[in-house]
Amino acid sequence: MRRHGIRPGVAISKGIVVRIGKNVGYIAVAGALLAAASACGGEDTNAGGGGASNSAEAVTLTYWASNQGPSVDADKQILQPELDKFQQQTGIKVNVEVVPWADLLNRILAATTSGKGPDVVNIGNTWSASLQATGAFLPMDDTVLTGLGGKERFLGPSLAAAGAAGKPPVGVPIYGMTYGLYYNKKMFADAGIDKPPATWDELVADGKKLTKDGKWGLAVEGASVSENSHHAFIFGQQHGGDLFDASGKPQFDSPQNVAAIKQYLDLMAVHKIVNPSNAEYANGTEAVQDFVNGKAGMLMWQSIASNIKAAGVNEADFGLAPIPLPDPSSGGRQVNGMVAGINLSVFNYTKNKDAALKFVKFMTSPEEQKILNKTYGSLPTVTDGYDDPAFQTENIKAFQQILATTAAPLPQVPEESQFETLVGTAMNQLWADAASGKPITDATVKAKLTQANQQVQPGS
Repeated sequence: MRRHGIRPGVAISKGIVVRIGKNVGYIAVAGALLAAASACGGEDTNAGGGGASNSAEAVTLTYWASNQGPSVDADKQILQPELDKFQQQTGIKVNVEVVPWADLLNRILAATTSGKGPDVVNIGNTWSASLQATGAFLPMDDTVLTGLGGKERFLGPSLAAAGAAGKPPVGVPIYGMTYGLYYNKKMFADAGIDKPPATWDELVADGKKLTKDGKWGLAVEGASVSENSHHAFIFGQQHGGDLFDASGKPQFDSPQNVAAIKQYLDLMAVHKIVNPSNAEYANGTEAVQDFVNGKAGMLMWQSIASNIKAAGVNEADFGLAPIPLPDPSSGGRQVNGMVAGINLSVFNYTKNKDAALKFVKFMTSPEEQKILNKTYGSLPTVTDGYDDPAFQTENIKAFQQILATTAAPLPQVPEESQFETLVGTAMNQLWADAASGKPITDATVKAKLTQANQQVQPGS
């Protein structure tokens, strides 16, 4: 749903991550990715590398869609009417497969190596520069963007997160997102809390008031690599930390980043406002379910509108505020979220380039942007997609404000996906330690992050 997770055991472009005992190492062998192509389902021959070329025959595209809604099946039901509409308009059939986030990057990597897979794919925008480095995707240069209605149609922050600076993007944004702090209004009122927390200390204090009678102050997805790495970035920015220095060298274990991650882990380890069972939450939906079902009073997440709808509860029961900042700031930045979202990319190997670009144009049209983002509770990525009452709700306006003013993009460097994999996995282990009662100290956090630094392969 909205976020994008990277399964531990993945590297980008030049290798894959494999587990050796308790360590993670990079093995630079393309053959391993080729072998993974079959296991990951990269043998799809409906289109793309093995499909029919543009001819008098009817064209069929294969589209790998990311799981945006409460389930894979829900996404199929949401997307199919739009794909049918596209076929009616163009005669081009689209076969869609909704791929869970835990599998998506593995599947994409297998396709980049084998040349077999979809024509069009959703990618999490933080992977853009890493996947750009593979050379497997069609550059969306000025000519292509003109054919999609013009570069100026797309929101600047979202388009900037579609590839490395100075290079044509390797996709265009389709779903815009950022992070915010959801809170349960009734639980807040019952606990005597009259407004959402604005500082980290207030977050902790409110969490303690909410943690009672089998309910918890905050829900987290402690075993989700992507959620962990995204929060590491946001909190690192708040503390003034950067993931890479000016030369591109990783500095995950800087004092600022250590302090940021420890602050997050302390919600369970020290303040006891997060259920220890959250350390096992990995599929990207369990923390959301706990929050929507009233088992936790707060949640730091991207849009959960479709989950709220699926649960049959009233969205007005939940408020949204910026993620709190430390007070005092200690030299940090006012970053309340990251420039999150989903891009739509075309594989270079496709034999159906013209049809694929027609599909991209359709999916980023004002009409489709309104339909899809309204359904998912995400933000349109085009300027002409906002004239709909659905994007004037209190929560959507809060997301718009955060994305426009206090969200920062993850570094668009080839090693970014390694950061997500390595730091996200390290945090999985630290959450597990916190849940088991082991002390979480600056030294233990730094040791994990130093190990992650050492495993980065430059340019991969």
